[in-house]
Amino acid sequence: MPNLFNNLRECFGFSQIMKSTCFNIFTDLKLMSSRLPIGVDIIYKPLFKLSILFTLTFIISCAPQNFIFKEESIKKIEEKEPTIIQPIEKKEEKTNEEILFSEQKILNEINLLLPKTKNQKITTDLINAFEYSLYKKEIKNFKINVNLYSDNNDLNEIILKNAQPGKIFIGPLTSKDASKINQHCSEGVLFFSFASDRNLAGNCVYLINLFPEDDLITLFNSFEADSKIALLFPDNNYGHYINSIIDSIATRSNSIIVNRAFYKEDLTDARQAIKELGKYEIRKYELERQKNILSKKNDEISKKALKKIQRFETAGALDFTHIILPDYGIRLLQIAPLLPFYDIDPNRVQFVGTGVWDNEAFFDEPSLQGAIFPGIDKNKRVDYINEYIKNYGQKPERAITIPYDLIGIVAYVLNNELDLKSFYKLLNEDQITFDGIDGQFTFKNNIISRELSLLKISKGKTELAEWI
Repeated sequence: MPNLFNNLRECFGFSQIMKSTCFNIFTDLKLMSSRLPIGVDIIYKPLFKLSILFTLTFIISCAPQNFIFKEESIKKIEEKEPTIIQPIEKKEEKTNEEILFSEQKILNEINLLLPKTKNQKITTDLINAFEYSLYKKEIKNFKINVNLYSDNNDLNEIILKNAQPGKIFIGPLTSKDASKINQHCSEGVLFFSFASDRNLAGNCVYLINLFPEDDLITLFNSFEADSKIALLFPDNNYGHYINSIIDSIATRSNSIIVNRAFYKEDLTDARQAIKELGKYEIRKYELERQKNILSKKNDEISKKALKKIQRFETAGALDFTHIILPDYGIRLLQIAPLLPFYDIDPNRVQFVGTGVWDNEAFFDEPSLQGAIFPGIDKNKRVDYINEYIKNYGQKPERAITIPYDLIGIVAYVLNNELDLKSFYKLLNEDQITFDGIDGQFTFKNNIISRELSLLKISKGKTELAEWI
């Protein structure tokens, strides 16, 4: 800090070099965190042509004629005017250099790629999480530049401007935004993207999302042999994705899926979906048929049997032993009580959730007591999240634990001065397991794979569950 203020005192000289230095110092001060003693660079692009013209004129008029700052000036110009890129020529220049890139050390400047306007809550939470993770882990040997993009063209321009061998990009956030980033792999860069589309993984692109495949694998590995599974899912992207992957996972287990149904997000047809799933009308008809038969008999056994079944809503057992409910939010709290109302009794059928159940808001619901879902014992992350809330004054999105684990890997790579080839080997080695705040994980085919536990809801809390 003393050096910083010494530089500030020199800022009132007439040297062009000192003026440029002072501009950087004031920028760094402006971007320094108000909550933690570290700073995170934020890169924005000007929005108005008038400011572009003024800034460009200032740069040209103030730059020394020997072009000492030529590289910085070009950088500023590129931030203000879209550059016409010739991809074919760029590829020809770098195609034969990929082997050389393998020996390039990983750079200690990382670029974070997040959307500027869409998904603002998760963008803010992730930026805070990266800042806080650097502080909590006491990491000082690298910095993170935060780049906020408006659209895919803006994103591509940011990547082209910052790409160099050994550079790590963290992002983009969505599958749509990440759909074309693999075209930059020839630049010797590496991406850790939050995209959910597993088809985007490969080459230099690694996916670090919380994947439901890990949830289902954990569940089907835990079900007892010959378990019969029903699936009741919402008519949305998440629900249909679960439905699209569950069969391939179930066929590799000792369980079988016997029935499935879906309901609209507004729940207008939820009752009908539950009735069809549990064959409620057929079972209710069977109960009425038995009542009618017994009512016509006068023997004591028939009278006792009739008195007994008067308490029931339906007759006959359900054809499934478990029901998977991949939903969350207020819908889960409305769907869960409807199941026993239509005679799908949680005392006879095991209620099962996915990782999206990992929210204390669901743990007091009576119909979910005894229900199970895959996850990690929250004790591993409760302190981290509580400290986050204390520092930033708001409850974060569940995904904020991802930056903490990722920062740990990058710090290890930089501390050991690994090159690209060694980094790839580290990530792709099946025998290497990383221990993170979200549990142990590995990378399989460039996709993060987490070892999850089975959690059981009981009296407003969760506990480790056994085979079910």
